[in-house]
Amino acid sequence: MQSRRSFLKAAGGAALGWGAGLTARSPLAIAAETVALPFANGERPLVSYPGKRPMIGLTARPPQLETPFSVFDDGITTPNDAFFVRYHLADIPQSIDLDSYAIDIGGKVDKPFSLTLAALKSEFEAVEIVAVNQCSGNSRGFFDPRVGGGQLGNGAMGNGRWRGVPLKAVLDRAGVQKGAVQVTFDGLDGPVIPETPDFAKALDIDHARDGEVMLAYALNGADLPWLNGFPVRLVVPGYYGTYWVKHLQHVTVIDSVFDGFWMKSAYRIPADVCACTEPGKPATATVPINRYNVRSFITNLADGAQIRSGEDTALRGIAFDGGYGITEVLVSPDGGASWVAAKFGEDLGKYSFRPWTASVKLAKGEHTLLVKATNRIGQSQPLQPLWNPPGYMRNVVEATRVVAA
Repeated sequence: MQSRRSFLKAAGGAALGWGAGLTARSPLAIAAETVALPFANGERPLVSYPGKRPMIGLTARPPQLETPFSVFDDGITTPNDAFFVRYHLADIPQSIDLDSYAIDIGGKVDKPFSLTLAALKSEFEAVEIVAVNQCSGNSRGFFDPRVGGGQLGNGAMGNGRWRGVPLKAVLDRAGVQKGAVQVTFDGLDGPVIPETPDFAKALDIDHARDGEVMLAYALNGADLPWLNGFPVRLVVPGYYGTYWVKHLQHVTVIDSVFDGFWMKSAYRIPADVCACTEPGKPATATVPINRYNVRSFITNLADGAQIRSGEDTALRGIAFDGGYGITEVLVSPDGGASWVAAKFGEDLGKYSFRPWTASVKLAKGEHTLLVKATNRIGQSQPLQPLWNPPGYMRNVVEATRVVAA
C-alpha cells in the first residue's frame, strides 16, 4: 500500500503528517509567511505541503496551491515541488494500494479491462511530451469587474515533461465500438456530501484518440507528485487543466455527449471568437472551455523593479499557446509606442513554454514594459483585457512597470 508513511517518504515530507483534516491549521499545511498578490484582497499565506516547497495557498480543503511567479524564471520546466495544485472536491485520496490500483477501461468497447499501473508501464510503449498545464482561472484575480471563483494571480500554471502512454493505445486495445461519441474520465477524488456532483470530464472521441492525449505516470523524470495526480493522471496537451483528471480511476467510452455537471454547466465560455462578453453581462450562448489562447510574460523583472538607466537591461520571459506554436514575441519598452523582436531560446515542442530574451536601454524615470506573443495561425494578445462571467482565459498583453535610476 502507498501508505501515509510511504507517501511522505516519496514526497520528501520529513516529519509532516498527511492529516485527514487537510486544513491550514493541521500539520499538513504550515503557513510560514504571507505574500500580497497585486489586486484587492490579494494577501495569501505561503504554505508547505508534503512534496511541495512553500506555495501560495488559496484554499486548504481541498488544497489549492499557486506557484510563486519567480519560479518561472528559473528554467523552462516547472519543478515538481513547485507545480501548482488544483482540486475541485475535498475528499481527495490519502492512501492508494498500488497492488490493487487499476484504471477501469469500459463502456462502448469490445473488450473492457482493468489496467494496472504495472501493466501500463510494461505492456505499452512509453512516450514523453513537454506541455503546459494551466488552470482555466489562472489570473482571475485581475478581472475587472471582479468575478466569483478562486482569486488567482499568474501562477496557476506549470510546464512539465510528462511520461506515460497515449490514450489511443489503451483505447485501441479495448476496441472502440462504432458509434462512439465521447470518452469520460473520473478520478479517485470525490465529493464530501452526496449532493455535490462528482468531478468527471469528457473529450470527443477523435480528440481522445489523437495520439497526444496521455495517461501519464511521471513528471520531469520522477513519479507524479501525490498532489498532482499520483499514480496516473490524464494529460491533454494544449487544453485547460480542467480536463487533466488526477488519480485516474475510470475511462469510459460513451455513444452520446456527456451531460455531467462539470461539462454541461461548469467550465463553459461565451460561444464567440474572443470568449468574452461586455463586462457585467452574461453570455447568450456557451461552449465547454477548450484550447489555451496565447500568453506571454516577463519573468526576470517584477512590477516596480528598479534598474540602471542608460545601460542595457536584459529581459527574459516565456510564451505559450494551445499547440499551434509561438512564432513571434515582441517587447515594448515604452508602453506600446514601439516594439522590438525578442530572440527565442530552446524549443521543447509546440505545447511547451517557449523561452525568449530581449534587451532594452531606458532613460531615467518610470517605464512600462509590455510583451506580446503571436502564434503560427496569427493569434495574438489583446492590449486591453477581455472579460467573461467565470473569469477564464485571461491573456491580455502584460505590463511590467519599472523605474530606471
